[in-house]
Amino acid sequence: MSRQSKSATIAAFMLGVILVSAIILTTGCSAKVQQPIAQSKLAEDSKPAAVSTSPEARPLTDVKFERTQARRERGKYLVEGVLACFACHSEPDYTTRGAPPKRGREGGGYVFTEDEADIPGRVVAPNISPDPETGAGTWTDDMFARAIREGIGHDGRALFPMMLYQNFRKLSDEDLASVVVYVRSIPPVRNALPKRELSPEILQSFQSIPKPLTEPVPAPDLSTPVKNGEFLAHVADCYGCHTRTDKEEKPVFGAFGGGVMFKGPWGEAASANITTDPSGIPYYDENLYLQVIRTGKVKARELKPIMPWVFFRNMKDEDIKSIFAYLRTVKPVKHVVDNTEPPTDCKICSRKHGFGERN
Repeated sequence: MSRQSKSATIAAFMLGVILVSAIILTTGCSAKVQQPIAQSKLAEDSKPAAVSTSPEARPLTDVKFERTQARRERGKYLVEGVLACFACHSEPDYTTRGAPPKRGREGGGYVFTEDEADIPGRVVAPNISPDPETGAGTWTDDMFARAIREGIGHDGRALFPMMLYQNFRKLSDEDLASVVVYVRSIPPVRNALPKRELSPEILQSFQSIPKPLTEPVPAPDLSTPVKNGEFLAHVADCYGCHTRTDKEEKPVFGAFGGGVMFKGPWGEAASANITTDPSGIPYYDENLYLQVIRTGKVKARELKPIMPWVFFRNMKDEDIKSIFAYLRTVKPVKHVVDNTEPPTDCKICSRKHGFGERN
């Protein structure tokens, strides 16, 4: 599992972007966007003038979510738990195990290295704190809402899909309101950031991904642990981090079979096979899974900080156990991955990782 920790990262999509860019470069070769209501000084903004089409976007509204204590509490639970928003929108403290956000800098934004983003150029998670000069203090509630679930920035730009708006589309209207209310209540962080810099080819490749939501989104069916776990695993992007996919986002050899490579200050690591196949985690029970998420350790081994357990550990036992219940229902995938071993060629995923020769 993991999407945050600079994972917020859809590795499969990024690979597809690189392939598309390569094709365009070697060969030589929408709907009207709502104009921004308020001009933010957020330095993350850029002008994708070289992009030939604009993303599809609905007009902004003047909706203002009621600030209630219940929404703040629910929003805090989501933001600092399963959604792990501050894993991308804060500077990580790599001197602390698990790389939690630096104290007092939560929501202040982050500039990804090319290794972390797994794509050439500069990707920036904006400062979403209420600072009016360098953050999102001038954004309206609907600017936040449209960015979170529809992938459109406050100024009408298509957001790079490292921001998991495709996953967050499943957030109910009430959960969305709670997230917005909480994020707007955190202390402002003064942190000016550089602009996003991506090639015209890469910018072009994700313009068609954002889609407007024009109908209410009801609460999902959470009536059983498995259904609850499936929802939570979706918004946490467990699939995206633990599934090698092709450029159409279809599994290369099986969902949740691991083998997605992540690079960063932690070095290089492949995501684990979290299916019940003997090569995965068949020996896990509910209590062991709970312990791993709470502590970031598998027996004596520590998880790499790309796995955002420092956020997931804030979830209720019931929700963590629900994710485990859901994972027990997915199809087993034979694929041995072990980051404690020297990397060797893997015939299944065509990458090098620990115990690759056993596949």
